[in-house]
Amino acid sequence: MIKLHRTGPVSTIVMSRAPVNAIDPAFVTDFHQALDEVERTQPTIVVVRSDQKCFSAGADLSLIRRFFSEAGGTQRMVDYVKTLHELFGRIEALPAVTLTCIAGPALGGGLELALSCDLRIATRGAKLGLPEARVGMIPGAGGTQRLTRLCGPGTASQLILGGEVVDGFEAARIGVVQWSVDDADLDGAVQRIVDRIAGLSRPALIAAKDCILGALNPVINGYALELEKPLLLMETEEARQRVERFFVPKPARA
Repeated sequence: MIKLHRTGPVSTIVMSRAPVNAIDPAFVTDFHQALDEVERTQPTIVVVRSDQKCFSAGADLSLIRRFFSEAGGTQRMVDYVKTLHELFGRIEALPAVTLTCIAGPALGGGLELALSCDLRIATRGAKLGLPEARVGMIPGAGGTQRLTRLCGPGTASQLILGGEVVDGFEAARIGVVQWSVDDADLDGAVQRIVDRIAGLSRPALIAAKDCILGALNPVINGYALELEKPLLLMETEEARQRVERFFVPKPARA
């Protein structure tokens, strides 16, 4: 259901639950197991993608239907959504740069999963949206919060209250994703982004990510965090070597 591959400083999580990567408790458990391995091996960047035609259609609607029909289903629904909050929160806080590659629909919980990553790239023909109001629900696994923080209340309202589903090109224009490319160019674009990030300092990236997340947390003084992190980085041999290499004269071109 969830596959994990690693090449050097790059780990790739591949969602592989046919046909649409519907998110159910087993999916959540498998994803946590992949994250356990990611945390153990400490890559610089983690790529999240799908090997299905759909990135993810979100929550398993057959599961949601049972919650409506069973006694005690309301509480089980709340408990299920809590597991999504836990998973997406763990992805958001992962000590690595996370890049989601969206080819095909990323709807509901599927987009909420993508929003928990640091960076997103989508094909122009991808479809992104939080259309839960169509079935009388809300994007309650972090969608109302992360999309609002990312794009502002206007864009969040456009997608959530307006029920809009946008393509990859429009998603990039309004800031839901950082890059939008033609379908045929996706793998090449992802590789260029991955190569660039993998060549950066992992400790510096994690420190910067902590500061970025701190800017979104009202109980954290982000400026104080920016003063704290360099004190730790400057004690690392990697930082010393990178600074020294910066001053090594470059050979003149012929």
